[in-house]
Amino acid sequence: MILKDVNTLQKAFAAVETLAAQTAWPDAVTLVKPEHADNGGFWPQGFRAAGVSAGIKSKRKDLMAIVSDKPASAAAVFTTNLCCAAPVVVSKAHLECSASSMRAIICNSGNANAATGDQGMRDARSMAASTSALLGVKPEEILVASTGVIGVPLPLDKILAALDMIPDALERESCFDAAEAIMTTDTFPKFFAVDVRLSNATVRIAGIAKGSGMICPNMATMLGFLVTDASIEPELLKLMLQSANAESFNAITVDGDTSTNDMVAILAGGNGPCIQQGSPDAELFYQALRHLMIFLAKLIVIDGEGATKLVEISVEGARDNHDAERAARTVANSSLVKTAIHGEDANWGRIIGALGRSGAHFNPEDLVVRFNDLAILEPGFISNFSEDEAKTILSKNSYVISIVLGQGSGKSVIWTCDLSKEYVEINGSYRT
Repeated sequence: MILKDVNTLQKAFAAVETLAAQTAWPDAVTLVKPEHADNGGFWPQGFRAAGVSAGIKSKRKDLMAIVSDKPASAAAVFTTNLCCAAPVVVSKAHLECSASSMRAIICNSGNANAATGDQGMRDARSMAASTSALLGVKPEEILVASTGVIGVPLPLDKILAALDMIPDALERESCFDAAEAIMTTDTFPKFFAVDVRLSNATVRIAGIAKGSGMICPNMATMLGFLVTDASIEPELLKLMLQSANAESFNAITVDGDTSTNDMVAILAGGNGPCIQQGSPDAELFYQALRHLMIFLAKLIVIDGEGATKLVEISVEGARDNHDAERAARTVANSSLVKTAIHGEDANWGRIIGALGRSGAHFNPEDLVVRFNDLAILEPGFISNFSEDEAKTILSKNSYVISIVLGQGSGKSVIWTCDLSKEYVEINGSYRT
């Protein structure tokens, strides 16, 4: 099935293809072309997905399901925002009792079902129960997610009516409808899949994600759903997801705000080979998962509300990794740095100002700042660079700001974007 908005689909392909070409993938990974059904489809064997319109949002799909043909191992990470949404609470509870037998993920967009009280909890449970009835499985074998406006009751009647369309819409070949159905202010759907060559077989990992604003994760960012045909026990799957998440969805920022609905989940359907903890296959699978999650996370930053640039903030020479992350995240979240990025202004004073308030330990006179390979600031506050060379770098769609603190071996990478007038326009009228 094809997205009705051809321009949106073309934008997605352009972003995916450009980023894929720029990514250094592990040797064991083969990229799956999402635009056609190579090797039997986009989704791994044993999984199907659908996206339909429930009428929450006009003229766009807004209800998604990913279904496993048999009980799947599951793991997830959730927002640490104290004001977490009802589906987060329900999914946490379902994961505790069904991590080895999850059957589906159901998600609506357009309404976050957050700050909706007891009714919100009942509605989230109803989504799970109705989905389970359609599939002939238990309610606790369904993960529930929502995204959209906070504080508005969920239009449950519309969702339950649309659920009846899901079984006939399920397909393995395409991810487009499912990826579209979880979008809010996203300007394009986000998706990718890879095949991983293990010792005696090949497995697939596929994923979709959404996110554009309210992105400063404190575990994940907005929504990400991944599936694989590998056979992996829930505990190992959880370890892999948490570790990969720290370097991917938890290493991006658009605006410094952590959502009430953040969730990243993975299902392992068990149709492929068994992966054991500590084995060479486990390392091959993990590296592929990590790279895929970083890829999807970068797509979110590229599509940041009003964003025109993807910028990597790389900090090295910190006292430890925690200090490095503090420094990188503070620079990445700085509104002054982000507006300078948008204006293509080599204003390194904003960078060191952010570093100084980050809480990281360093001697200011030891600081080194580079834009790609161009030295902007050297120890002793020496700054003697070509403004023209800096402008050439800053005019690119993607580049690296490298920072060396001169304290130790700690390092961290955070991906951020610029802050534009369009961001204010989008968020100034989000509810209306």
